[in-house]
Amino acid sequence: MRSSEPGLSRDPLSWAVESSAGRQRPEPHDGVRNDFQRDRDRIIHAKAFRRLMHKTQVFISPDGDHFRTRLTHTLEMMQISRTIARSLGLNEDLTEAISLGHDLGHTPFGHTGEEALSLALVAHGRTFHHNEHSLRVVDHLERQGDGLNLTYEVRDGILNHTGKGYPSTREGEIVRIADRIAYVNHDVDDALRAGIIAGSELPEGPISVLGEQMSTRIDTLVRDMISNSKANGEISLSELVYEALMELRAWLFQRVYDKPGSKENQKAAMVVKALFEYYLEHHEERPASDPDSIMETIDFVAGMTDRYALATYGRLSLPRGEIFA
Repeated sequence: MRSSEPGLSRDPLSWAVESSAGRQRPEPHDGVRNDFQRDRDRIIHAKAFRRLMHKTQVFISPDGDHFRTRLTHTLEMMQISRTIARSLGLNEDLTEAISLGHDLGHTPFGHTGEEALSLALVAHGRTFHHNEHSLRVVDHLERQGDGLNLTYEVRDGILNHTGKGYPSTREGEIVRIADRIAYVNHDVDDALRAGIIAGSELPEGPISVLGEQMSTRIDTLVRDMISNSKANGEISLSELVYEALMELRAWLFQRVYDKPGSKENQKAAMVVKALFEYYLEHHEERPASDPDSIMETIDFVAGMTDRYALATYGRLSLPRGEIFA
């Protein structure tokens, strides 16, 4: 399989974004930084970016200090993306900006929180997808509602790093695949660290193709993506390596992500649902950000860090707030 997604054109990879098509609100040129460097800097200095350090990647309230957070995932993925972009002669600054902004809209407690918020919204005829909310963060929620006024290309890459849409730039395509390369491998590493799985349990087929160590697997995937993209003129993994990555990803869903009976996940889901329901009813206690009360509640709850969500839930409903005791 040449690519992880359908619809790639056969344009030569020499096509790289050299300058932006513009912003929602025109701005004068900086004179020192290009447009994508400015976007990168705005994202790094955003409050939502700082909050990523206190948001779960996979493991909620872990005992060790070396488990990934949403911020360290972002940084690891960004470096993979930049390496690929540089090797293919594409725009590193654009690739970096998309990478740094791709998860700004994630809920507390990782995908457990995202699923809990989505379920809470069913009764209101709404859905929640973190890629769509990431775009809302940069467009409307940062800078007291003014947004970051990012370039079209960065906004497009953030929105389409996952989901049904597809990036309009090669740099966005790189981020979409690199995100999967990063999280599959570092989530295996964290699962091993947590003792949920053992190295001997890793599926033989994917490991024989990609390698036994995390660094080896990432190196295999990055080199394959670079060489195969050059050979085929599209951002892609070779069929063998792509299938190995997807088999390892499916194994992770079965053994780690969808692991039944996780008390931490159940409690985290309960916290997100309870906070959403509480603040939807008590609108006077949440910051006013949107005339749509449901959207305003989504903004408030999705923006919480793990620790803020736990502290708030404890203040509202528990004598000691020791939900993970």
